[in-house]
Amino acid sequence: MKNKENKKERNRKWSGLYFLGFVIVLHIILFLLNPENTYDSLKASGSILIKLIPVLFFVVLLMGLLNHFLKPKTVSRYMGKESGIKGWALAICTGILSHGPVYIWYPLLKDLRKQGMRAGLVAIFLYNRAIKIPLIPVMIFYFGIEFTIILSIWMVTASLIEGKVIELLGDFVS
Repeated sequence: MKNKENKKERNRKWSGLYFLGFVIVLHIILFLLNPENTYDSLKASGSILIKLIPVLFFVVLLMGLLNHFLKPKTVSRYMGKESGIKGWALAICTGILSHGPVYIWYPLLKDLRKQGMRAGLVAIFLYNRAIKIPLIPVMIFYFGIEFTIILSIWMVTASLIEGKVIELLGDFVS
């Protein structure tokens, strides 16, 4: 069993390099076929990468701090199997308060899952990211306060249903 898991881990590590190699070969072929558009594409990708570097630095720093200060026992207490309503409320609040692109949160959530966070709470966190506090006044302006309140309550309720469904699926999502 352990041998099988080690082999999966090694394959997972190499798959990223295979993908990188594929992308490089693809860019070389495209450069030979259409150098101008390929150059523009690489320039745009480089621009995006430069914008992402500070965010990636922040995420790596945040993950390092969390790994240093947040122990599996703490994660298990607040977001593990025995966390109860406290865990659900924490997932809702942190989901609403989180900002930035969602893909930045994936590595952090993966680490928290390894430390004992429930899959349902991950779903609730991700679902509640759709509620953006800075955008609520704009939503009220365009749609009215009643609509905004009802939609926000429905989104939180739907996130709880989604989280429960994920937990009921259990082994399929672990």
